[in-house]
Amino acid sequence: MKFIFITLIALGLQPVTWLGNFKTATEEAAKTHKLIVVNFSGSDWCGPCIRLRKEILESENFTNYAAANLILVRADFPRQKKNQLGKEQVKLNEALADRYNADGKFPYTLLVDENGKVLKSWDGYPDESPEQFVNEIKAYANNGR
Repeated sequence: MKFIFITLIALGLQPVTWLGNFKTATEEAAKTHKLIVVNFSGSDWCGPCIRLRKEILESENFTNYAAANLILVRADFPRQKKNQLGKEQVKLNEALADRYNADGKFPYTLLVDENGKVLKSWDGYPDESPEQFVNEIKAYANNGR
């Protein structure tokens, strides 16, 4: 784990943590007045989900901005047996999907405020650069401040 952290810093990437509990995320957002990015993903079967993670959500531009300005939540729905999540995490992900992604879209990414109000959604892979993606988020962050 130490090696990954050092590698991230050497590459200029800020380490970010993706939470699995939306309640924890909203509590943290209320304390810090940060916006929340929620990403619904099929990490081991959804090609656009994998591409979104690699090209945008793990990009230097996004991770550096997110580390200082966002709370991140990932609701993952893997299909392969080796990638299955614990029962409690599955319940949390399903409850979050019931609230925000009843149609089961993948990938589906939301920007929400500390009260859980949806400010912006991206249905599918955003056809934009990491910089454009971050700038969209910044516009909402700056609008509310």
